[in-house]
Amino acid sequence: MLYIDQVARRDPNRLAYVMADTGETVTFADLDRRSNQGAHLLRAQGLVVGDHILILMENRREFLETCFAADRSGLYYTTASTQLSADEVLYIARDCGAKLVITSGRFAEVAGMLRAQLPPEVPIFMVGEPCAGAACWDDMCRDMPTHEIADPAQGLDMLYSSGTTGRPKGVKWPLPAQPPGRMTFLIELLCDLFGYGAQTRYLNPAPLYHAAPLRHTMTTLKRGGSAVIMPKFDAEEALALIEAHRITHSQWVPTMFVRMLKLSDEVRRRYDLSSLQMAVHAAAPCPIEVKRQMIDWWGPILMEYYAGTENNGFCALDTGEWLAHPGSVGRAKLGRLHICNDGGEELPLGSEGEVYFANGVPFEYHNDPDKTRKARNRLGWTTLGDIGRVDADGYLYLTDRKSFVIISGGVNIYPQETENILVTHPAVADAAVFGVPNADFGEEVKAVVELVDGAQPSPALAEELIAFCRTRLSPIKCPRTVDFRLRLPREPNGKLLKRLLQQEYRQAAKSAEGAPSARSTG
Repeated sequence: MLYIDQVARRDPNRLAYVMADTGETVTFADLDRRSNQGAHLLRAQGLVVGDHILILMENRREFLETCFAADRSGLYYTTASTQLSADEVLYIARDCGAKLVITSGRFAEVAGMLRAQLPPEVPIFMVGEPCAGAACWDDMCRDMPTHEIADPAQGLDMLYSSGTTGRPKGVKWPLPAQPPGRMTFLIELLCDLFGYGAQTRYLNPAPLYHAAPLRHTMTTLKRGGSAVIMPKFDAEEALALIEAHRITHSQWVPTMFVRMLKLSDEVRRRYDLSSLQMAVHAAAPCPIEVKRQMIDWWGPILMEYYAGTENNGFCALDTGEWLAHPGSVGRAKLGRLHICNDGGEELPLGSEGEVYFANGVPFEYHNDPDKTRKARNRLGWTTLGDIGRVDADGYLYLTDRKSFVIISGGVNIYPQETENILVTHPAVADAAVFGVPNADFGEEVKAVVELVDGAQPSPALAEELIAFCRTRLSPIKCPRTVDFRLRLPREPNGKLLKRLLQQEYRQAAKSAEGAPSARSTG
């Protein structure tokens, strides 16, 4: 097992990571020195093992340095989404009990509000140029020792759920009783499955505040590999970076695959991707046709997994397994799979129901014992609220989130299946499918789509998309109406914020005017 300090001693000038937009590089000696200085500063501010800090910043050099400072100090570090409002950031800061906040100049306004609302004993630091009420993290660290603190301990992230059904909650694991740098269950799992090691060159195209980008990038660095950090995803730029940096490993979400596949053949052929050894993807089930096209393009290097921030269980499968079980998200690699009914009772093999894991990693939702309790059945198995089935070979097939199921005329409809069909239409860049009120059936299927550049919304195209679905799905699963949007609400990591559309349409249905005008381009 390596850790950044060991790599720094053996090969101090080895590249830890590079920021793709600025070209700023950080060696392992840099990362070790700066994270040690950060750890000393955290201790100087009175933080002890088990305390919490909040990090709010875009993908930039200091992000990982502050995470490693907390990671080697035995702290919980919460990385907040940069898409949150000031009030939402304040909620998380209070909920996690942050004893210290680190942010960047991009969020000076949020920092000012936090300073006014948080207790005065909670210091606020800012990387780069500080603002009123915030001290300069860089300047304060510069005066700190560069050696390890006297009481190093293994810290952990405590990341917040997306709040699909209410306020987000922090996912909390017990701190390991070991010094930093030892093998943890997560590092062992990720390295065994995905082969992260000293020769890894990892491309991160997503925001580091999300669980998978943060954990996979930090695992790569802890194993002595190097990372390329994109400020945000861009389809062609990602291909260019794979060629320029001879990337071996990368991680994606299906939306990124769709956007890369929508590039012209000439653009896709322009870049040498032969260095790629593994393309990991997760966050949502990948449409079968999209994945087949990616395999045809990149070869048998796709590795899919299913897990949540909670890591209560973990499924994965490689390309060969997927070709034998198309549509699956894999077999259990951590925990044991069970499919249960609404009461938490196990269903027969092949039945569709809520996905539970037994013997997974223990976790709790911070400050929410009720949500923690509801995630468990009477046997102690845990669920994230996803719906799926398991085949005779033990492979899991996800249907959708329980909260997104459409009930029309007493029939359960899973919108993920319809979304997967819509995005394969050449005019569609993105799609969201959900239920809207229907006087006769309770709910009906609504689709809201984002078109590719050059495609124009029209009633005729809406009818074409409905007909396209009907050639592949039973009529009840197909949208009754289609609306158009310039952009669908997605988080930067690609997660569709479908609840925002649901809320909009349900609110509109209560008004005299009804739902938003059909086939809107707004």
